[in-house]
Amino acid sequence: MAETEYRIAREEGPTRGRYVIELAPGAEAEMTYKKSGDGPMIIDHTGVPPEFEGRGIALRLVKAAVADAREQGFGITPVCPYVVVQFRRHPEWRDLLA
Repeated sequence: MAETEYRIAREEGPTRGRYVIELAPGAEAEMTYKKSGDGPMIIDHTGVPPEFEGRGIALRLVKAAVADAREQGFGITPVCPYVVVQFRRHPEWRDLLA
């Protein structure tokens, strides 16, 4: 089965932001976070519409944040239960925990 390519966009305001994937007209997956200055990215929510669950979409959002953290040198504080579980499953990300 071929893996679907999704375009992940990062939208960032002064203190909040999100990673988002447009899945279909009117349907999007998102992972939201808080961030101030040089502090860690505090990931507080991940959501995927029920009809798109089970396709690894939420994990792609988390991996995008991990890649940005590595590239830009910030830590991550997972608060969202899904992201907490993913950090437990991926010990190679442990160095990014803030």
